[in-house]
Amino acid sequence: MTDDVQTLEERIRRVGLALGVDAVGFGSAEPSERTLFLKDWVARGYAGEMDYLERRLDERVDPRLVLPGARSLIVVGLVLPDPDEAPEAADATDREPTGRIARYAGGDDYHEVLLDRVRALEAALEAIAKVPVRSKSYVDTGPVSERAAAEGAGLGWIAKNSCLIHPDLGSHLMLGVILTDLGLTPDPRVDDHCGTCRACLDVCPTDAFPEPYVLDATRCISYSTIESRGPIPDALREAQGDHVFGCDLCQTVCPWNRSRPLERLADPLGSRSRLAKREEWEAPTLEWLLGLDDAGFARATRHSALRRSGRRGLLRNALVAAGNSGDPSLRHRIEEHHRGTDPMLREHAEWALARLASD
Repeated sequence: MTDDVQTLEERIRRVGLALGVDAVGFGSAEPSERTLFLKDWVARGYAGEMDYLERRLDERVDPRLVLPGARSLIVVGLVLPDPDEAPEAADATDREPTGRIARYAGGDDYHEVLLDRVRALEAALEAIAKVPVRSKSYVDTGPVSERAAAEGAGLGWIAKNSCLIHPDLGSHLMLGVILTDLGLTPDPRVDDHCGTCRACLDVCPTDAFPEPYVLDATRCISYSTIESRGPIPDALREAQGDHVFGCDLCQTVCPWNRSRPLERLADPLGSRSRLAKREEWEAPTLEWLLGLDDAGFARATRHSALRRSGRRGLLRNALVAAGNSGDPSLRHRIEEHHRGTDPMLREHAEWALARLASD
C-alpha cells in the first residue's frame, strides 16, 4: 500500500511502529468524562501528597490548555519485557530475604527509552503530514492524563484496578502522548471487558480500592513506597510485605495479563533489551539495600526509575520489608539505621526491630 492511498493516521501509525513502539492510537484533545473525573478524584483526597496533580488540574482535564489549538492526541504504548522466571521453589529456603521491585522499574528508565521514540515520531509529523505541525509530547512528565488519553485513543479500557488494559498487550504498557494541531480521526473505543471479575480488587493487601475503578492512592503500596516522602502509615506496614518499590499485584492476577503470550515482541530498533531487568534489581537482597550509601545508590539507580523514591525512601521501604521478613540476620543492618541521625529512618528501624522481636 502506497502513501497515496494510506490515510494520514495509517502513515503515522506505520512510522510509530517502525520506531519501536508497540501500539499507536488517535484520540480527540477535547475534555472527556474520564478527564473530568480527575477533579472529583482529587477532591476526594485520593491523590495524597501528589500536589502536582492539583496544580495543573485544569490542563489535565482539557489538553487544549497545554497546547492551544490542539485538536488530536497521538498515544503510543511500549510493552514492558516479560518478568524473569521465578526461582525454583527448592532454592527459596536457601535465599537471603529480598525486596520486590515493580516490573517497570527493574531496568533502564522507561521514560528515557520511550521518550526517545515519542520525540522521533513527533519530529516526523511534518514530513508525514506534509503540512506545518504544532505539537508537544510527554512520557509521564507533563499535565496530561495518559491513561485517559489512551482509552480515548482506542488503546484499551481502564479496568477496575484503574490500569489501562490493551486487549492484545495487557496492562504492562508504558504510555506516551503527543498533542498536535493535526485533525486526526479518533480510533474506535474498546469496550470494558472486566465483566464480573474482582481478582485485582480482592488481591490488594491494603484495600486501596474503595470501589471498582477507583483507586485511593494513599492506601496503595506503589504510592506509599514511591510518591510519599513521609513515614509509611503504621496500618499499612505489615501489608506491604516485601515490596520495596511499587506493587504489581493487581496486574499480576489479571486474567488479561496472565493469558498474554510470553514471547517478546519484535523491536525494529533492536533496543528492547534496554528495558530488560538489571541483574542487581532482579531480586535485591534486603542486606544489600539497607547497606546502600549515597554513592552506591547513585551508581545502582543510574538511568533508572528507582531514583523516584530517593535513597531515603528506598531505605524506609527496605526497613519495613526487613521487619516483615522475620529474618534476625538483618538485625545488625536495621540497628545501624536505628542509631542514625534521620528521624524517619530511626522510627522505621524501631518498628522493624519490634516486629522481628514479636516473630
